[in-house]
Amino acid sequence: MLLVLNEDQTMLARTAREFVASTEPLARLRKMRDKKDLLGFSPDVWRKIVDLGWTAMAFSEADGGLGLGLSDVVVVTEALGRLLATEPFIPCVVLAGSVLALAGTTEQKETYLAPMIGGTARLALASEERKSRSHLERVALRAKAVGGGFELTGEKTPVLGGNGAETFLVSARTSGKDDDGDGITLFLVPSGTAGVTVEALDRVDTRNAATVRLNGVTVPATAVVGKVGGGLATLSAAVERATVALAGEMLGTMGEAFDRTVTYLREREQFGSKIGSFQSLQHRAARLFVEIELTRSAVMAAARAVDEGLPQAAELVSVAKARASDALSLVANEAVQMHGGIGMTDEHDIGFFLKRAKVAELTFGDAAFHRARFAALRDF
Repeated sequence: MLLVLNEDQTMLARTAREFVASTEPLARLRKMRDKKDLLGFSPDVWRKIVDLGWTAMAFSEADGGLGLGLSDVVVVTEALGRLLATEPFIPCVVLAGSVLALAGTTEQKETYLAPMIGGTARLALASEERKSRSHLERVALRAKAVGGGFELTGEKTPVLGGNGAETFLVSARTSGKDDDGDGITLFLVPSGTAGVTVEALDRVDTRNAATVRLNGVTVPATAVVGKVGGGLATLSAAVERATVALAGEMLGTMGEAFDRTVTYLREREQFGSKIGSFQSLQHRAARLFVEIELTRSAVMAAARAVDEGLPQAAELVSVAKARASDALSLVANEAVQMHGGIGMTDEHDIGFFLKRAKVAELTFGDAAFHRARFAALRDF
């Protein structure tokens, strides 16, 4: 399995990094936080991302995409992660888009997926609940058959990219107990449907997220994505892809935090010497470098395993996310500490990397969750 970028991916990585840097995401992030802009991203930058073809890259040509793989997607998410770009690429494209690509009908893809790829509409997956703790089978939101359709009642939170999304893909229980694997059905629910309320969440990383409540929301039978009661497999596959994409973003975040810290160590003087000359700090920096490179190998292995449909793909996804969660937490904390007092001030950007690390670590399951999942997959 190739664990390095090929020639095309190397070119994509360079182009992506140059584009993301040109949009000044850190400056925009600070402004959005100060203004309490709960949309959490720039529509103008999102339009440029669409024009670059990034929203199309993960989908087949038959669905209007470019037919590229997850190993190409992580190149883009790494570039977005380096400068903490807040555009909803993972929630909208990789997560919600994958659900439709995997199980949507031709009509559903034309109505919802094509506009998303074209940048005229945004999707959001509503699968998490207050007590689910990343277990996709823990679904309490209920959907009961009424007439020729279904009535949905319950709450989803957090819904990543949910504020301002035109359509939600909602996981609901049509049968069974709240933690059964069977009986989960996926529904397309336009945000303007009667009974749907969306409450924007103000999060520490300034990302777009929401609580979505459905109170007796009625949808037709044509709103079902995939088979009634058989939605867990589709949901799991989509989250697997989004988890790898997020691990790629986290790789970019830790890489940038590390680079900024090394630059600071080379420039900051104390006791008449550059602090980077202190052996204790050199050892700490060397450990961070090793952790980042281990994460890079784990992320690339997971992405290529998913692309190739290898039987151990799920295990490698958990390895990548556990590795990324542990490494980013370590790098971000060390970055703030090695910046000293200035690292604790709001005027310095390094604190934003720590805030993002804390949220990303828990998204789609933290390290402990994925270690337990790996053990279960291996029948430990």
